[in-house]
Amino acid sequence: MLIYHHPVAHDNLKLFRDIAQTRSFSRAAAMNQVTQSAASQQVQELERTLQVSLLDRTRRPLVVTPAGELYAEYCREILRRDKELDDALNRLAGEIDGVIGVASIYSVGVSELIQLERRFIQTHPHADVSVTYRQPAKVYEAVLNDEADLGLVSYPEPTRELTVIPWRREEMVVAAAPDSPLAKLAAVMQGPIPPSALNGADFVGFDEELPIRHHVERFFKEKGVEVNQTLHFDNIGMVKEAVAQKAGVSILPHRVMRDDLRQKRLTAIRLAGSALYRPLGIIHRKKKQFHPALQAFLDMLCEAPVE
Repeated sequence: MLIYHHPVAHDNLKLFRDIAQTRSFSRAAAMNQVTQSAASQQVQELERTLQVSLLDRTRRPLVVTPAGELYAEYCREILRRDKELDDALNRLAGEIDGVIGVASIYSVGVSELIQLERRFIQTHPHADVSVTYRQPAKVYEAVLNDEADLGLVSYPEPTRELTVIPWRREEMVVAAAPDSPLAKLAAVMQGPIPPSALNGADFVGFDEELPIRHHVERFFKEKGVEVNQTLHFDNIGMVKEAVAQKAGVSILPHRVMRDDLRQKRLTAIRLAGSALYRPLGIIHRKKKQFHPALQAFLDMLCEAPVE
C-alpha cells in the first residue's frame, strides 16, 4: 500500500468528513458548495492516491469502509487541530474575538438567547456569536462535527466524545386550553390537581424518538395514569398549537408556555405531589479547546438568570 505523505487541502478534508457523516454525496456537496460530480471525483482521486476503497457505493445510503472510517477520523482530527491552532494564535495576540457557534434545540428560548447574545457582543464587540436551531439529534451532530462549539439540549447524554455541563431544570406542568375540563377543575380546586385527574384524557404527546416522551410516559406509569394519546409531534411548538386547538392536553415545561399564558391561549396546571422537571444541559467535545471569547460566552450562559 502506498504511504500517503502529501498534505490534503482543508476543503477536501471537510468534504470527506461530511460525506462520511451524512452518507450522501449530494448532501455533503451542498454543505461544501460544490457539485455532486465534483465531490465524487475528489473522492475517486483520493482513493486512487491512497490505493484503498473509502466508500461502498453499491449500497444506499453509502457505507463507509473500515479504511474510510479511519480516514474520516483523520479528517476530523486535522480540522480540529487547525481550529485549535487558530485559537491559540489568537490567544497569543491577546485578542478576545472569533466566531462562537451555538446549536440549540428550538424550545430553549429564542428571545432569551438573542438577549444573551446582545449582552455578550456589548462586552466583547470583536466576537461574533452564531446561534442555529435544530432538532436534538442534529445538535449532537453539529457539536461532534465541530460545526458548533456548544450545544444546548434537553435530557443531555454524555458520550465517549461529549461532555455535559448541567445547566438548569425546568418545571413541567399540564398544558390545557383555558376552557378545557381540566382547566375548570384546576379553577375549582384553586391549586394543583392530582395526576389521577389525567386518567382517560385526550393527550397530545411527542414522537417516540424524543427523550421528553419517555420521561412523561415513565411519570404516567409511576402514577398509574392512562391517557388517550390523540396526536404526537417532534417539537413543542406543534404540541402547544394542538393543545390550543383543543386536540387534548399535554405536559410541557412551564417556561416555554410564558407567551401563550400571557396571550391566554393556554393555561398551566400544576400537578399535586409531583416532581417533574426537564433537565437542560450544555454539551461540547471533550477535546475542545476553549479560546477566551468562547470561555467568556460559556461563563455568561451559565450565569444567566432563570426567570
